[in-house]
Amino acid sequence: MGTEFPEVGKTLSVVATNVGSRLPEVSRDIWDCVLEEIPELRGDEPVLKLLHASVAENVATLLHVFENDIPLDNVEGPVAALEYARRLAQRSVPISALVRSYRIGHWRFLQWCLEELHGQGIGEDLFAATVWRMLTVSFGYIDRVTEHVIELYQLEQERWLLGQTAGRAARVREILAEQEVDVDRAESALGYRLGQVHLGLVAWLPVPTHGGGGLARLGRITSAIAEELKCSARPLSIPHDEKSCWAWLPLGSDGEVSYERMWGVVEAGDPSMCVCAGRPESGIEGFRWTHRQALRAQELATASSSGARFTAYSRVAPVALMCTNIDDVRIWVRSVLGPLAVDDEPAARSRETVRIFLDTGCSYTATARRQILHKNTVQYRIRKAEEAMGHTVQEQRTDLEVALLAVQYLGSTLLTSS
Repeated sequence: MGTEFPEVGKTLSVVATNVGSRLPEVSRDIWDCVLEEIPELRGDEPVLKLLHASVAENVATLLHVFENDIPLDNVEGPVAALEYARRLAQRSVPISALVRSYRIGHWRFLQWCLEELHGQGIGEDLFAATVWRMLTVSFGYIDRVTEHVIELYQLEQERWLLGQTAGRAARVREILAEQEVDVDRAESALGYRLGQVHLGLVAWLPVPTHGGGGLARLGRITSAIAEELKCSARPLSIPHDEKSCWAWLPLGSDGEVSYERMWGVVEAGDPSMCVCAGRPESGIEGFRWTHRQALRAQELATASSSGARFTAYSRVAPVALMCTNIDDVRIWVRSVLGPLAVDDEPAARSRETVRIFLDTGCSYTATARRQILHKNTVQYRIRKAEEAMGHTVQEQRTDLEVALLAVQYLGSTLLTSS
């Protein structure tokens, strides 16, 4: 649109020059507007000054772009703006507040420019073309700079979290290594009470993500689970590496938890994250045990073909303990299931019917209801499965339940090709 009016560049340059002549006033006005709209950004004096410098540098840079028709590819984020993003990350100010500050600041900046443009007394077509150029360039600039500051914020937050938790992580590893523990000193260093019931969690990102921020996201899912379970205090969470963290939820004296509610939190949260949970255990030994259980569940979840985002150790303990030697598990599963260990549709159908049959207490009626089949069909499938295995379902019930659970999680890893 602007190419139809050669005067657009000159008009926009005049607007930029005139607005720039009032730079201190414009910057202060935008700063005031941002602080009024976003309470999270009101802080100590050094950070407020840095926000003012960030606003002033962004305004000056964008006015230079307008005035000199500078390509956006040649524009970098102002130094003060980048440093301000770092400071907000260190203070755990939400990234949404930072992004919103750019939207509000942009809106206020455009008001100043449009008011100046109105004062130029130009024709309607040139006015529209200049507004179009102004919007296109300024939105491009804001998009470019916010993308840069978001990335910097996430990287700084990751670095800051790692630095903050280094001491606590060292103390936790001492406890897990079963070294002699001074309980009072450990609790003081961790800000967490050891003489209670704990629930260990492992949260991780199976697939690497771009831009950082992973540890902060993992911390949020841990806090969300703790809130859902109404924990007695804040959870203890430490990074294990750049894409996983270990956590302990404080349960006080209550050894009961709802894994269904935990599953609901994980399913409703960030789809890129996975969480495994141990069982509630008490005291320092329980602190260690529940963590080991969560790690065993993670080993199973990592090897599993089920795609589950939440795994509770209490539901999969036998299979989780087997994961240390998959080759032996494979041989054992095939010996238990026989021909039902074939990786094809008929065998899968038989395994599912047998699994549900066992799960319903060997009830043909309940199994038929669960599978939406006729009772006679279920009886036929169970009989054929027993003939294939060479024994009745009840004869090796425990082994069958564990073998079928293993196949449910590890899938074709344990099966033979058809």
